Amino acid sequence: MRNTATIERMSAIYQALSPLMDERMCRQWAAAEAKAHGWGGIRAVSSATGLSPTTIRRGLAELDSREANPDEPIPARLRRPGGGRKRRTETDPDLLPALERLLDPVTRGDPESPLRWVCKSTTRLAKELKREGHPLSPSTVGRVLKAEGYSLQSNRKTKEGASHPDRNAQFAHINETVKEFQWRGQPIISVDTKKKELVGEYANEGREWRAKGDPEEVLVHDFMDKNLGKAIPYGVYDLTANQGWVSVGIDHDTARFAAEAIRRWWTKMGSKRHPDAEELLITADGGGSNGSRHRLWKVALQELADHLGMPIRVCHFPPGTSKWNKIEHRMFCHITQNWRGRPLVSHEVIINLIASTSTEQGLSIQAELDSGSYPTGIKVSAAELAEVTIEPGDFHGDWNYRIFPSSS
Repeated sequence: MRNTATIERMSAIYQALSPLMDERMCRQWAAAEAKAHGWGGIRAVSSATGLSPTTIRRGLAELDSREANPDEPIPARLRRPGGGRKRRTETDPDLLPALERLLDPVTRGDPESPLRWVCKSTTRLAKELKREGHPLSPSTVGRVLKAEGYSLQSNRKTKEGASHPDRNAQFAHINETVKEFQWRGQPIISVDTKKKELVGEYANEGREWRAKGDPEEVLVHDFMDKNLGKAIPYGVYDLTANQGWVSVGIDHDTARFAAEAIRRWWTKMGSKRHPDAEELLITADGGGSNGSRHRLWKVALQELADHLGMPIRVCHFPPGTSKWNKIEHRMFCHITQNWRGRPLVSHEVIINLIASTSTEQGLSIQAELDSGSYPTGIKVSAAELAEVTIEPGDFHGDWNYRIFPSSS
């Protein structure tokens, strides 16, 4: 983080001063910055300014010479404008088109490029350019790319897939339903399964403060330990109370596992928080174990409604909009932040890390291990589905529906 900030600072200074400096001043300023930076300074300054390491080293040699001979007069002659070695893009006009074809072979007209399916590092690019008659070093390729506005970038999650035409209308429907339940003082929960985690001494993304030179050692490979298995956290978030429940499963993420997590939340937390509840509202994703088209989910909800003795209303988010589910950014993100950089060595550690998660806004979470068995591949027949006392909503009955207790 410090190196990134330093490079950004140097780049900003260089952009401001370069029009005012001649060639010698420019390389000596770069040399002074490299010297002040310390180890790795030449590379950092080169990355920030686009100047070659050779130019910066020449500037360092000039600074050292001036320190050793302070009385020596400064040479007056400067290379005339436009002097010196020409840029490779000037001497080789076919270089940029060739480089662009390698960087984006499909849109640049060369879908058979040998680099289409490999990581496009400067080393690979330089090797392929040399094969095509454009001999460049990897560092020169990097400077050319930067000069042309390219930069190293990671993937960005922005594509949600095709937008359903009733997406916004469903958001409005969910919002109105939540307001109605809050006005009536009825419980509202947001549910979802968090990312499954391997249990054991595995690397976990993020960093935490430790004594210098004493990182926590973890396994090199992420092969599942058959004895420890995996953890499947299914969360229940109470929107009104800002409280959460997480059942940590060890078997499979099925609809019955999801319904059992909701039942445990109600037994341990919900019934105490909402003693006068007459109806429960669940907001859930459109897919996964609690998917809108999942027959077993509806059967499991029927069993849950019978157990709770009250109707359950469900509102599903439209396809491709799971990030809008409240549990994602009100509970799961804080759990991830709390255990960053911590190997999840046991189920006990996972439960303790989840249960110790809190926020300044008052979020509190309880967690419990669910060691039950939840087999996959269960088929629900049309006859079994017909026994579910379900009432589809007037708007998108596939996304919005009520399930009543069988005795009602």
